[in-house]
Amino acid sequence: MAQVERFAEFAEFRTPARVGAQARGADDVDGVLARMRALGADWPPRDGVAVFNRVYLTVTEEVARRLGGGAFPDVRAATTLAVRFAERYLAAVDAAAEGRRPPACWRPLFQYRRHPGVHPLQFALAGINAHIGHDLARAVVDSCRALGCEPADLEDEFDRVGDSLVSLEERIREDLMPGPDLLQVGDPLTHLAGSWSLERARDGAWASGRALWALRELPCVAEEFGERLDGAVGLVGRILLTPLPD
Repeated sequence: MAQVERFAEFAEFRTPARVGAQARGADDVDGVLARMRALGADWPPRDGVAVFNRVYLTVTEEVARRLGGGAFPDVRAATTLAVRFAERYLAAVDAAAEGRRPPACWRPLFQYRRHPGVHPLQFALAGINAHIGHDLARAVVDSCRALGCEPADLEDEFDRVGDSLVSLEERIREDLMPGPDLLQVGDPLTHLAGSWSLERARDGAWASGRALWALRELPCVAEEFGERLDGAVGLVGRILLTPLPD
């Protein structure tokens, strides 16, 4: 374990500062899409964060399509949630680019992003785990503050954004999983991928977001709850990034 940790610290790949600068300033979904496309253009395709970025870009493009197609009852609320959600990921990218520590939920992905023993599917799942498990809960609170509403007022929009994520999960697994001949019941990658559920993570994010909102009048308790959530999601991410044999 100590050797793996030393490798992670040695192999950490920092985003160029100019990319971090590009990752700031968007205040709508189109701006978020432009920022993610700019990031993807500067990272090597096999880079672990680039793998997640491609997945998240696809999800955000789908959300943008649904926003334009009238799939959300409250477009303003849905847009606010989608943008606040994306800003959490982009802030983690900025932190890594500037040599600061990103939230604990994101650290495993940034530390292991160039590890040769980690499969692209693991990178994608670790990024989704960090973003759903921690960032989505925080985005609910961010959106409620921005809109002056309660979490219950965002539930329809939350569910519809979540549906976009869940509908893409199967396609993500199909695109990034190795061929059928390798998908044996005892295969470590099959076991690892099957142990995590986006739908359960989404349910947990909603519960955590409501809890954080309810604790807003108790800032010390809210801060501790948030730190524990961040750390727990980070631990799951580190497990998902366990290096596997070829």
